[in-house]
Amino acid sequence: MKLATFNVNGIKARLPNLLAWLHRAAPDVVCLQELKALDCAFPHPELREAGYHALWKGQRSWNGVAILSKDAAPLEIRRELPGDLQDEQSRYLEAAVNGIIVACLYLPNGNPQPGPKFDYKLAWFKRLQQHAQALYGSGHPAVLAGDFNVVPTDFDIYDPKSWRKDALLQPESRTAYEELLGQGWVDSLRHLHPDERIYTFWDYFRQHWKRNAGLRIDHVLLNAGLAPRLQAAGVDSWVRGEEHASDHAPVWVTLDAPAGRAAAAKRR
Repeated sequence: MKLATFNVNGIKARLPNLLAWLHRAAPDVVCLQELKALDCAFPHPELREAGYHALWKGQRSWNGVAILSKDAAPLEIRRELPGDLQDEQSRYLEAAVNGIIVACLYLPNGNPQPGPKFDYKLAWFKRLQQHAQALYGSGHPAVLAGDFNVVPTDFDIYDPKSWRKDALLQPESRTAYEELLGQGWVDSLRHLHPDERIYTFWDYFRQHWKRNAGLRIDHVLLNAGLAPRLQAAGVDSWVRGEEHASDHAPVWVTLDAPAGRAAAAKRR
């Protein structure tokens, strides 16, 4: 199974780009972030024609998350991150897909910092840690996939000096991500490519895409029930080079079949 995450940066504006990538890359499961559209504006008919069922939670002008699946409609588990009943931002969606708990997330950016937006980022991160711990120990294979808005280390950015004051590089943000990994989650890209500079985001300024001046902020994390099935991981960076592209590129992993299913397939 091929699972991917992609911050589309506006699904209405980037729909042709999204459909072209789906056709070429053919992922089985996709987590989308930053839809920037209300529920009624989500392009469900176009995605269904492309072969994908969808579960989504939109929001006007910003945020919004969705889970796409080829084989069957995602079975909704929850539409919000637990821990704050007053939080109305559309940043989390969780569903069962092909026997896996898929958590699609769009972690707050946190800029400018310090300030209330950074405080919200850290509070949201704390809630994610608490819920992720329950998911990790649930006994089910689980994945956290999305735009975490965290550059884990200086190796994950082209030039940390010019970003030192950004919320994505703050010690508190990085510590929160490290604590999440400390629960046992496996960072798929870094696990399979420990020594390779890999970026998933290139902003629209100062020719960052042309200069490959990027950041790695989109992550696919696997729990102990899923990590042994990890076969490959990568970034479809070509998507960032298309016309009217998102400033993110899709991150993907391929997962082997569960042991029982693989053994049955061999017997056949």
